[in-house]
Amino acid sequence: MDARTHLWSADVLPEFRLGLENLRAHKLRSLLTMLGMIFGVAAVVAMLSIGAGAQQEVMAFIEQLGVRNLIVEAREAPDNQTLQKVRKLSSGLSFKDLRIIQTNLDGISAVTARKRFTPSKLTPRPLGGDSPVVYGISPAYQTIANLKVASGRFFDEGETTAAAPVAVLGEAATAALFGAEDPIGRYVKVNDQWFRVVGVAGPQLTVQSDVAGIPAQDRNNIIYVPLYSSVFRLEDGQSAQKDEIDGIYLQMKPGSDIPASAALIRGVLDVAHRGAGDFTIVSPAELLAEQRRTQRIFEMVMVAIASISLLVGGIGIMNIMLASVLERTREIGVRRAIGARQRDVVRQFLIETTIISLSGGVAGILLGVGLSQLIGVLAGWSTIVTTASIVLAFGVSVAIGIVFGLYPAVRASRLDPVKALHYE
Repeated sequence: MDARTHLWSADVLPEFRLGLENLRAHKLRSLLTMLGMIFGVAAVVAMLSIGAGAQQEVMAFIEQLGVRNLIVEAREAPDNQTLQKVRKLSSGLSFKDLRIIQTNLDGISAVTARKRFTPSKLTPRPLGGDSPVVYGISPAYQTIANLKVASGRFFDEGETTAAAPVAVLGEAATAALFGAEDPIGRYVKVNDQWFRVVGVAGPQLTVQSDVAGIPAQDRNNIIYVPLYSSVFRLEDGQSAQKDEIDGIYLQMKPGSDIPASAALIRGVLDVAHRGAGDFTIVSPAELLAEQRRTQRIFEMVMVAIASISLLVGGIGIMNIMLASVLERTREIGVRRAIGARQRDVVRQFLIETTIISLSGGVAGILLGVGLSQLIGVLAGWSTIVTTASIVLAFGVSVAIGIVFGLYPAVRASRLDPVKALHYE
């Protein structure tokens, strides 16, 4: 048996048992002392789990957009008066803008324009919910958006150039139009144009609110058709006020300077649109970096707020342990009289505060995990309990318990043995 094992079995283990006995002798007081730790740890775990869930959903959506991608979105005017002012300066996003970008920007590996609208008539009729949105795109969209095909295929360049009446359905659009039936080879009528379904797209992540210029939309409830389909000429030939296209997707080659490319696109379009401000540049890479910074700040703020509860718990531990020192003055005097050293007394009281902190930390973690799951069920939020949040909350609770228990322990060790023996 080495020296460390002997020290544990001869000194620490008996004092650990003594500490447990002292806490069990005052069960209610020990429980009330732990409450500060329990609620503090639970608050840290629950708050960080809510924040992690919300941030992960947004960051996963941004990552899906593609960190090498750049998206130009047409900005809709809030009212007709504003639209008229904008149209005096700019005719809106167009294929000409796409050609200008391709001419001035190096390092483009894939590009497509996008035109979308919500059809007024659909056959088969959608089975409840929102009507699918029609996206007119080129096949490059599949690569840029990392769009997987669950069954069938995606339309090709030849079908796009020929404006072939083919369509690929999103997961939700498939369910709305055909239910559980296989849609491949079936037909969908969009307004007055029939399309043959050639593929079904795999699931896409969606968010419930706008993200930096990208409107909230169910990205699974989409019908993808060739960009030059006659349905768009018929739909938008009725209004000269609409943009020719309403989105441009670009994927840059690996190693490209994404922020510089975004700045160049913004500059050339500002000149082409005469400063009308009728478009938005979305850079997923910059959004992802910003979201990560926001997440770190959020976590620090949440930990700071929740740590107040831990601090209150630490003060409670100090208060109770100081009272315990007064109650056990005679016991301390006896221990010192029969040979206990100051460090033995310090260790005894620190063991008791550590037991309180550990017990409160474990109970707080269990409560925090339960709260986060309850909030997720009741509020419909995504919550994620991370290992980091548990380790952080538990570590801080134990550290606070030891720090606030140190002063009472040192004070107990410095009692005069003779006076302590005569203390009543």
